Amino acid sequence: MNQDFQSFHTNLSALDDQAINPSTNASLEQLVDRSRRNLLKGGMGLAALGFLGGSLGACRSAVQSESLIGFKGIPTQLDPTFDSVQVAPGYSARTFFSWGDAVMADAPEWNPDASDDWQAQLKQAGDNHDGMHFFPFPENPDSHGLLVMNHEYVNPPLHPNGMTFTDGKRPLDEVRKEQAAHGVSVIEVKKDAQGQWQRVMPSRYNRRISGMTPMAVSGPLAGNDAMKTASDPGGREIIGTLNNCSSGFTPWGTYLVCEENWHNYFVNHDAEDMAKRVSHKRYGIEGKGLSKLYGWETADPRFNATPDPTQPHGGHVHEPNRFGWVVEVDPFDPASKPVKRTAFGRYCRECSVLSLGENGRMAFYSGDDTKGEYVYKFVPSGRYVAGDDQANRQLLDDGTLYVARFNADGSGEWLALVHGQNGLTRENGFADQAEVLLNARAAGDHVGATPMDRPEWVAVHPRSREVYVTLTNNDNRGVKWPTDKANPRPANLHGQILRWSERDADPTATAFTWEIFLLAGEQPGAKDAVGQPVPANLTGTINGDIFSSPDGLAFDNAGRLWIETDFGDEETAMQAMGTNQLLCADPRTREVRRFLVGPRGCEITGITWSPDYRTMWINVQHPELSFPASDGKSRPRSSTVLITKDDGGVIGT
Repeated sequence: MNQDFQSFHTNLSALDDQAINPSTNASLEQLVDRSRRNLLKGGMGLAALGFLGGSLGACRSAVQSESLIGFKGIPTQLDPTFDSVQVAPGYSARTFFSWGDAVMADAPEWNPDASDDWQAQLKQAGDNHDGMHFFPFPENPDSHGLLVMNHEYVNPPLHPNGMTFTDGKRPLDEVRKEQAAHGVSVIEVKKDAQGQWQRVMPSRYNRRISGMTPMAVSGPLAGNDAMKTASDPGGREIIGTLNNCSSGFTPWGTYLVCEENWHNYFVNHDAEDMAKRVSHKRYGIEGKGLSKLYGWETADPRFNATPDPTQPHGGHVHEPNRFGWVVEVDPFDPASKPVKRTAFGRYCRECSVLSLGENGRMAFYSGDDTKGEYVYKFVPSGRYVAGDDQANRQLLDDGTLYVARFNADGSGEWLALVHGQNGLTRENGFADQAEVLLNARAAGDHVGATPMDRPEWVAVHPRSREVYVTLTNNDNRGVKWPTDKANPRPANLHGQILRWSERDADPTATAFTWEIFLLAGEQPGAKDAVGQPVPANLTGTINGDIFSSPDGLAFDNAGRLWIETDFGDEETAMQAMGTNQLLCADPRTREVRRFLVGPRGCEITGITWSPDYRTMWINVQHPELSFPASDGKSRPRSSTVLITKDDGGVIGT
């Protein structure tokens, strides 16, 4: 089982390494003069750009007498048999919610041999826990709430004997179980009389949303011809959500599910059609053989996107157009229908992170997690008004999608992806705004966005509104894309974190200033296992504990920046890094300390807190050995881990 599991993730990593962006957008150096001219034309130079107290300039010059980080860092775990979670001294961690655990009260007990059928899986926790958020009940917020989390994709151990084929086709029951294990879990959680968090069962709030759940479509693409299929001729109801990686939330208390690498689930065998269909080709849909992940199209025709002229709307050629969106879920109303919000635009979205201004204007930031892709933000046209939830729930259907250009002089621009602006016209292949949103990547190509090193999670500082983004890695940097100031290392295996400040700390601004917060990697002067100097492209600028491939990212309310990693711990370049981990950074000093290490083969992802910040939840995704049983023989299970401080204090202090 372990060898199959390892091979599956090796193949999955190879898919993530495929670069799709065909654009030849200008390098940052070529854009310096253009950017300077635009700023001066607007009546301000870089020196005149003002920010609030947490500005980049303030971060560079701040003097502090005490670190924000109050715990003692822990070492890496280099043992290839390490199969548990270790946290900093003075803290405790326990497994809280694992794949197969009951969500619904009538769910059967999980079978350790994974023989549960798809009907059981629809009532149990899905696989590969990822982004999540804690929604408190107002009457008792620090001890009672809803924990909502994504289930990104599935691993071979989902089935007793892995994923199988019969006469070249996937068994339908296996495909249904895999679809059931995607999506979202909503679970009610509460502290018991001893002050320990427990899952509440039964609960009217507990809910599973899956790859088989009907969802509404709203915004500019609702009912559009590009959304119509033989199964849904109206283009207004989509079955399921897929590849739900990171997430977001709204100030009116809803959860934002993000659809990331959905393209891996589809295939279009018509080469001529693929060559001209931007909505397939620009996203990397497979053009021959099986779809890149699971071969679902052999059992479920919705995933065969080959045009069929004998069926209405070409059969399911438009089905891929129905994924890649933000899905809004109301966790407090289990009868509500999830809604795919198409005004956000379509790409392989990693997250949708809120920045809220004092005037109620908002921005939602996202990364497009593929090498050479872009950073985006969506700005709703309206304002959030506390308490007016009926009006607030309409805000996500109208607004402006922007894509980022990072200029070499430290300035940046948000380029509007609006039909008729920045060359997004019919003559250039964009017939209307629906076409722009459907093909947001192609629109970003056209307006000159900056190709980045796999932009993933975004985090917004709770007071200054500084924005941080993880750029996980890109071994094609310096080959397919030249190095530049924001992506400065060739063969970038370790990644970096960027941060920027919007002009006047306004989330809706169209200009910003940016800098590299840190380059991940080993310390300068480090030696490898045989005593040779570590190459320059593998050394970083970390002040403190080293790590590679930053992925998950979040701020707590004190302004501590928490960093989660996702690297292949078996890779040669990662041998000093150990297993994946959770670290904490002080934005003022850039100090980094390692707080947690996970089991071999896992990714550390998903992070949320109780409102008093005395409880933290994180996710251990795709552990390789036998976690959480950690007995050397049990089936590995993606799991949520609950972390508390032994003295009951605030996490991180």
